[in-house]
Amino acid sequence: MKDQELFSGCACCPINRRNFLAASGAAAASALGYFTTPGWLGAAEPTGKTRIRIVYSLHGEKQTGPDWPNKGFDFGPVMERINTTLAQRCQGFEFIPTLAAGEAQAKKILDDDKAAGGMDGYLVYQMNCWNQVVQTLAKSGKPVLYADFQFGGSGGFLVYTAGFIRNKASNIGFVASSDIKDLVEAVKCFQVVKKGGSPADFVAATAQVRLKATPKAGNLACKPDDLKCLSAEECLRRFKESKILAVRGEESGPAGDIMGIQVVNVPFAEINDAWKVADKDESRAVADRWEKTASKVIGVSRETLENSAAMYLGMKVVMKKHGANGITVNCLGGFYGGHIHAYPCLGFHELNNEALVGGCECDVRSASTMVAGMILTQGRPGYISDPVIDTSKRQIIYAHCVAANRAFGPQGQANPFQILTHSEDRQGASVRSVLPVGYMTTTLEFEQSRKEILFHRGKAVDNDPDDRACRTKLCAEPVGDLEKLFTQWDRWGWHRVTFYGDLKEPIQALADALGWRVVEEA
Repeated sequence: MKDQELFSGCACCPINRRNFLAASGAAAASALGYFTTPGWLGAAEPTGKTRIRIVYSLHGEKQTGPDWPNKGFDFGPVMERINTTLAQRCQGFEFIPTLAAGEAQAKKILDDDKAAGGMDGYLVYQMNCWNQVVQTLAKSGKPVLYADFQFGGSGGFLVYTAGFIRNKASNIGFVASSDIKDLVEAVKCFQVVKKGGSPADFVAATAQVRLKATPKAGNLACKPDDLKCLSAEECLRRFKESKILAVRGEESGPAGDIMGIQVVNVPFAEINDAWKVADKDESRAVADRWEKTASKVIGVSRETLENSAAMYLGMKVVMKKHGANGITVNCLGGFYGGHIHAYPCLGFHELNNEALVGGCECDVRSASTMVAGMILTQGRPGYISDPVIDTSKRQIIYAHCVAANRAFGPQGQANPFQILTHSEDRQGASVRSVLPVGYMTTTLEFEQSRKEILFHRGKAVDNDPDDRACRTKLCAEPVGDLEKLFTQWDRWGWHRVTFYGDLKEPIQALADALGWRVVEEA
């Protein structure tokens, strides 16, 4: 079995479940000889095992509700393989695995450990996105290694890690890798403290291990791209002619503007009513076209396709009524609350192919970023995503259940796409777009309150087919410092919007015209 497969979530490997509570074992940290901190370098090997509490931060061993990785996901085999691998490869360690869903359970773990004589350190594994466990364990003062179960806990991991970095937490090391070897080497860094080093020495050791294992920058030369951008002045003029509909509740009416782009609240009932009365023949024709052009339709019924087509047509009617060129819908809240009866994912896909904007989760900032970038690039769609960083591949993976398949605009070449269920709950219909590789991309967020544009570039290198988390997963090698890419998530949140094309100079010109600042996150 390849090391990367240990994180795949596959349940086929025969591991004794008793290992989950009795993991212990293998190779100490001889590779840390390059540190020169007085007081522990060259010290004798510690006596007694290094006791590490592994705390899995998650809702439960088997996921019962919609969230990353997906409803029904069984974390048990994944945790068993992590425990067993650490036991086999980290000699001189004793691992005590525990599950925690939130702050109260994390506090009890600390209290119980203190009463029992304490731990040498904690490995906190973020398995679901937003469970707040690591924050409590960080307050212990003990060395803490924070790890991302990628396509499971990545949102919280990125946001919480950035907060630790910003606040200069001196006892939190981190690992963000799909290769189990990187986790093993980071865990061995706990021996630094066992040999007399400080928690800060442990953090420095984990950073050195991470940097050493991260591949050097690859060939960032890209395929030619005949991108022609509008001038900043023309963009600002067109922003004032644009309008985004924000569908998130019962509110209606003007909701301000972003860079001159009007935002108008529209109630769920308005798009749901438009969905109800959408022309049945036209809905069937749209569904026919999707079936014909998709490379695969997996797990999605014909009825669901027609429902999704009716939602697309209904959204277009509402957009036309309001004179809008963009719409963003609180899709999960609307669907789970019974306010809408079809996911808008395929409708967003279609709108974005048409040089209109369909934005997820009623994220108005990202939707305005999509409008701004679409205008700047003369029709190229923005791809809103929940990114994941994998240091073992030197990649950022942009993941979401919606993406256009005309990355270069309505007249550009189409790429293959598949129609599958929405990943988190295995319901409805969404899109896996197999996006073009070899091209430079630019990833953005516009934040009006701070007058800032967040910016990084990356060469598109792959599409990840992993079944966990969202369906479309565009992989890019960032241009610049991968380590720096961990630092902004607490200020900006998880979403990013990616466009095909090198927009470094046009974005700087647009920022100058707005009087804003560009924040280069890589």
